[in-house]
Amino acid sequence: MSKINVLVVGSGGREHALVRACKASPMVAWVHCTPGNAGIAYDAQCHQIADTDIKGVVELAKRIDADLVVIGPETPLVAGMGNALRREGFKVFGPNAGAARLEGSKSYAKEIMRAAGVPTADSAVFTSFAAAKEDLDYFDFPVVIKLDGLASGKGVTIVKTRTEAETILKQNMLNECWEDTGTKILIEECLAGQECSILALCDGETVLPLEPAQDYKRIFDGDEGPNTGGMGCYSPVPHVPPNMVTEIIETVHKPVIAEMAKRGHRFCGILYAGLMITPEGPKVLEFNVRFGDPETQVILPRLESDLVEVMLACAEGNLAGHELEWKNESAVTVILASDGYPASSSKGDVISGLNYLYGGVEEAEVFHAGTARDGNGSLVTNGGRVLAVTALGWSILNARTKAYQAAEGISFLGMQMRTDIAKLPAEINIPQR
Repeated sequence: MSKINVLVVGSGGREHALVRACKASPMVAWVHCTPGNAGIAYDAQCHQIADTDIKGVVELAKRIDADLVVIGPETPLVAGMGNALRREGFKVFGPNAGAARLEGSKSYAKEIMRAAGVPTADSAVFTSFAAAKEDLDYFDFPVVIKLDGLASGKGVTIVKTRTEAETILKQNMLNECWEDTGTKILIEECLAGQECSILALCDGETVLPLEPAQDYKRIFDGDEGPNTGGMGCYSPVPHVPPNMVTEIIETVHKPVIAEMAKRGHRFCGILYAGLMITPEGPKVLEFNVRFGDPETQVILPRLESDLVEVMLACAEGNLAGHELEWKNESAVTVILASDGYPASSSKGDVISGLNYLYGGVEEAEVFHAGTARDGNGSLVTNGGRVLAVTALGWSILNARTKAYQAAEGISFLGMQMRTDIAKLPAEINIPQR
């Protein structure tokens, strides 16, 4: 078999991890990425086409004769980039727009879960502030308020009191003249338990799970402060053993894939289930339709199998019969974020202490997200989450020690880093958030 050309769409740490995995595949001749970032440029040929430019990406795929296109971010998936590429005959890893609605609309995801019998939190959908405010009487606090559409991981707020809930609803649903804007929101019961993320490869029928991971959404230690896109992650997850993963695949992923197929939306790509492990069993918090960030940066370094082989199998509809092999090591990822994140983001701050991509610590590597080059060629921050430092170790504690040792050697003005990622007493007590 001749070697193939792979195009990865996106510019974050997730895409850097995907690029690195594709580069390592013996099946691959060339890895391209658009638009990429300063770190991805070490591992792939980058092209300056925005990941939201569907026409531009299709033309690029033609120009480089891409044999497989891997779409990283959710926005182009929801907008139909997969549809456009498939119409031109390309093999694509990532769902079409119809299937991507599972992430593009939380109310639609709830509809699918109800139809498929998938366990999830009770919720109600509103487009009127007055109706939402009135129905707060029927919820026990705390409650969760979610924006229906895409919000880059920051559209979820846990509120403890009715007054706080009314404030959040007002901010999201009313304009300056205090009139309803038609914004769709969900009010949802707040589930108690321990979280985990289960990502699974899907070809429309077959489902193949990846190893579980647990991320940390809040910006500050102790799960304080506003939600972010994720400030760190670890894998495996001690409170999610293999038999529970099997149960989740059978009760969550497979019924959803079957329901989507029933509605004419074959799901090809990653179905990511964010779950709460409650006393009554696992319940779905949300779905994503792509690799998670930072879950990708913590899971892929543990993968022994060829990622390109199974992504291509998904795109071709022949995932059945494939198995995944995993390294015995644990992995921990620590995110280094820019000053002001998530409310704002400082850019142009020089990054120091980064030795190529690896931070100078054995079994640690660095994935670039918000990085760029300034006019002098120096590596600088480009806002948001800047770097993801991942380390492998013989235990979670060992991996955590290595990840922080590498992260603490890197610096830039205003750098934010949680110090409690994967801090598990006796490596069995999982921090709740």
